[in-house]
Amino acid sequence: QVQLVESGGGLVQSGGSLRLSCAASVNFFRLYTMGWYRQAPGKERELVASITSSSEKNYADSVKGRFTISRDNGKRTVYLQMNGLKAEDTAVYFCNRGPTASLNWGQGTQVTVSS
Repeated sequence: QVQLVESGGGLVQSGGSLRLSCAASVNFFRLYTMGWYRQAPGKERELVASITSSSEKNYADSVKGRFTISRDNGKRTVYLQMNGLKAEDTAVYFCNRGPTASLNWGQGTQVTVSS
């Protein structure tokens, strides 16, 4: 059964950093484009970063220059390094295939940025 397990969230002050991890028990992980999504209260879930099988990266304008996505195919894990966090980054963060999520969602990890 496919599982996505996100971790690394927490409470951080504005300007701080966090590193999120997503362990994916997915066959052929290395072939998939993977993405990090977030959902803030009362808002739609949005894709904030994606990384292809050849490690090409794309970012939403709102996080460009602050967030970095990476992957370790041997560990079937995708990471999101978040620097310069802002209050508007507060959300539950999820990973899934990108740019269209097609796997069952994990529980996500909460990121709260205090201003």
